[in-house]
Amino acid sequence: MEKAMQSSHGVGYETYMRKHDVRMDVEMKREADYKKSQELLRDLEGKPSNHI
Repeated sequence: MEKAMQSSHGVGYETYMRKHDVRMDVEMKREADYKKSQELLRDLEGKPSNHI
């Protein structure tokens, strides 16, 4: 988990758990990424595929 936090968010898990402002930044970025992925998924599902 430490490696994933460091590579994804540039912060260690211990720092993430200890510092509220860091945790809020990480969670806000996660939420924005989730919303973006959901929007992309809706776009892809709504369009017919060009692949045969």
